[in-house]
Amino acid sequence: MQQEGNTKIWTKRFISLFLTNISVFFVFYGLVTTLPLYAIGELHLTDKEAGLLLTSFLVSAIIVRPFSGKLLDIFGKKKLLVISIAGYFICTVLYLIINPFGLLLGLRFIQGIFFSVITTASGSLAADIVPVSRKGAGLGYFTMSTNLAVVIGPFIGLLLIQYSSFNVLFTVMSICVLAGGLLALTINTDDLPKPSHQGKLTFKFNDLFERKALPVAAIASLVAFSYASVLSFLSVYAQQKDLMAVASLFYAVFAAAMLITRPYTGKLYDTKGAQYVIIPGIISFAIGLVMLAFVSGPALFLFSAIFIGFGYGAVTTSLQALAVQSTPHTRSGYATATYFTMFDLGIALGSYILGMVAVNAGYSTVYLTGAGVLAIVFVIYLLRLVKIKAKNVAHV
Repeated sequence: MQQEGNTKIWTKRFISLFLTNISVFFVFYGLVTTLPLYAIGELHLTDKEAGLLLTSFLVSAIIVRPFSGKLLDIFGKKKLLVISIAGYFICTVLYLIINPFGLLLGLRFIQGIFFSVITTASGSLAADIVPVSRKGAGLGYFTMSTNLAVVIGPFIGLLLIQYSSFNVLFTVMSICVLAGGLLALTINTDDLPKPSHQGKLTFKFNDLFERKALPVAAIASLVAFSYASVLSFLSVYAQQKDLMAVASLFYAVFAAAMLITRPYTGKLYDTKGAQYVIIPGIISFAIGLVMLAFVSGPALFLFSAIFIGFGYGAVTTSLQALAVQSTPHTRSGYATATYFTMFDLGIALGSYILGMVAVNAGYSTVYLTGAGVLAIVFVIYLLRLVKIKAKNVAHV
């Protein structure tokens, strides 16, 4: 276990885990951004079929995610992390040779399984590795690895397909995952909690979901629904608006807004409370989506990325922290799995439903719908605050 006196976050193993997480999410976000273009432009598939490539990935992640907390307890976090990265790597290589839609859909489904286990294992390992006294800050910094991948994946992905080819993109991604897997092997877990349920492969509700994290995770799923409008359709929307030249720059601005504001939102969260970060975040995110709906040139397109980046980063980081903090330390893996299950479900539903909106009403309506869902999130969150406040008053 971590020694109480140790307060250093950026240790060798934390950095290795940080970089491993970047490599995994680099591929995830890079493929989410470029696969629709690959499917429509290279494989001549429809918009709906392109959307299904993300949905199938997330469906498998959602199915497996609830079981991953228990599986980590049985087999060990590092062992499952390394095995799953190996599977994730093989799937990434296979994009070079698999073209038929049915096989590609199957490949996405299988890769989603490995992604689900990797992300639960890495998040849970991060919670174990960071010092107890700096848990909030440490997990906040670890989340930045995902935030960095949000820009690195789409930015490099779009650049590579603009100036090279999809095969070069898949090769670069494969090398990146391989490097992440090698780094994962170096992570020392000797002083961390050992698997506690070895040999007991039975599942109860508590082994699949953390009840205390479910309310926050449900709110996160609605935020993810809105985020699907950016994640799944931005590259196609940019192409329609003749903005592909600045599409990769959108993600750079998006990530910069998240990373620059992260230290301030983290401090505000710790000193004032989650609501002082989440409420402005929801408003900012919604404003950004409305701006995106009415984009006519590069200036407003990139300006919307600032609002979306700040809002999305503030809300999701805070909700994840709330989900983990709502449970005992021993249940952090289950809380993380519950949060990501609901978040992935939101993205999967958002990709599918908003894909139908795009076909029938256009992409501007997609972003206005995303903003409308965030307005509902705003009301739900305010009602939750009122309920918590009333409960606290009742206990005084």
